[in-house]
Amino acid sequence: MDGRWDGLRAEVRATIGELVGSGRETGVQVAAYLHGAPLIEEQAGLADASTGRPLTADTPIHAVSTGKALTATVVHVLAERGRLDYDLRIAEVWPEFARHGKDRITLRHALTHTAGLPALPADITPADFTDWDRMCALLADATPRWAPGEQVAYHAWTWGWLVGEVVRRVTGKPVSQVLAEEVAGPLGLADELFLGVPEAQLPRLARLEDAGLAALMTYAGENLPNFDAVAPPAVRPDATIGSRPDVLRADVPAVGTMTARGIARMYAALLGPVDGVRLISPARLSEVSAVAARGADWVFGAEVTFGLGYAVDTDGSFGTAGSGGSLAFAYPELGLTVAALRNRLGAGDGDPMEGLRRLVRDAVAGYEPA
Repeated sequence: MDGRWDGLRAEVRATIGELVGSGRETGVQVAAYLHGAPLIEEQAGLADASTGRPLTADTPIHAVSTGKALTATVVHVLAERGRLDYDLRIAEVWPEFARHGKDRITLRHALTHTAGLPALPADITPADFTDWDRMCALLADATPRWAPGEQVAYHAWTWGWLVGEVVRRVTGKPVSQVLAEEVAGPLGLADELFLGVPEAQLPRLARLEDAGLAALMTYAGENLPNFDAVAPPAVRPDATIGSRPDVLRADVPAVGTMTARGIARMYAALLGPVDGVRLISPARLSEVSAVAARGADWVFGAEVTFGLGYAVDTDGSFGTAGSGGSLAFAYPELGLTVAALRNRLGAGDGDPMEGLRRLVRDAVAGYEPA
């Protein structure tokens, strides 16, 4: 790693050391790439406080919606190879999906959370999530809430099956297998980027803890009129569902399990070559990271901006963030990618992972060579 950045690494190390040492966090990973090369790889704390197992750079952490980037990246790699088109009508490859007027919904609508299918049945359970065919059948039989493209609504869970089934219909393979073969494998990340986690890998995962996220989910269900439609009580994204071995093993491609260095490396290979591997062309990078949908979100009410499968931020980045505080973003203009993950899922705690992202971003943006 370039010695010019030793001061930044020391600051990140001190920051996460204080977060863990104060008891505010149990385990934290931070990683960054700059122009295709590793910039930061720091971690502190425990993967499992009950056993004292340390958190290392290669400890995967279930990072909830941060995992949407894994599925989106699979789509873009397939599109780069001519296997997929963003304006593909989903029913062309998934004929059953055309029911109830859904024949005009495209892959672009799904990627940008404008497909009109954010809701799940109120009685859905985590066990249902482990049955791919059942979840896809539910979506195929669903009636959209509005015309495609008419309304932005965060498809918290349904996004994964909508996009993942298109991948399966086109390739004949589960989306987790395509991720392993086309993205993680070429980047040397077969043990660090997962949708469905293989049984043998489960003991390596960090143990999730709740630090206010479950209470926030309860509050959201009581105060946001559409929240429970999108995340019914039994499947709210929290440490409980994120710790279930059956759910972790299943393909639930709206969420994912990863290391910070793995997801930072993947984003870096979207921006440019990483050890000779570049996932998409510069032209496609511009397309997928540009604003594709904007509006007041039906679930949370706030203004949101989406590219093709990623959120687009006002600071020039695109990426994904997960409930409880994980995140991973890329800055095309800076050639920078940053990921910060934790296993103590918090809420209302000042968002320390976002603070780490800004620390790295501001240091790189403000760097002036001597």
